[in-house]
Amino acid sequence: MKQHFGKFGLVTGISSFVLLVVGLRNVLGQDVEVMNFIAFVIFGLIIGISFAAILFYELMIAFTIFGIAMIIAFFDMFRSFITDINGQGDAIGMLSLFIISSFGLMLALIVEFIVKFIKKNK
Repeated sequence: MKQHFGKFGLVTGISSFVLLVVGLRNVLGQDVEVMNFIAFVIFGLIIGISFAAILFYELMIAFTIFGIAMIIAFFDMFRSFITDINGQGDAIGMLSLFIISSFGLMLALIVEFIVKFIKKNK
């Protein structure tokens, strides 16, 4: 997997961007403005670089945990968009995406380094 870290980072970054645009445009029915577009590109870059770095350093436990966290984050974002709780579904969906993805990345790295530390001390 290490030899394909760039390709995988690119694919996950682009797919994150596409999911954000589809969620905003098709699910919420809003137009994508320039500032939204820039924010989505930056978020896609962050996600793509994170996945690529995790694969480059061969952190397979972190890769699995972060991948599951991203799936849950996008699922929760779309759920919030569709249910639209008190007219705040768009804000709640975006916040849940950012919070769950950042929590997932930190949890993935912490678990990976704890496992590496335990293996090193045995």
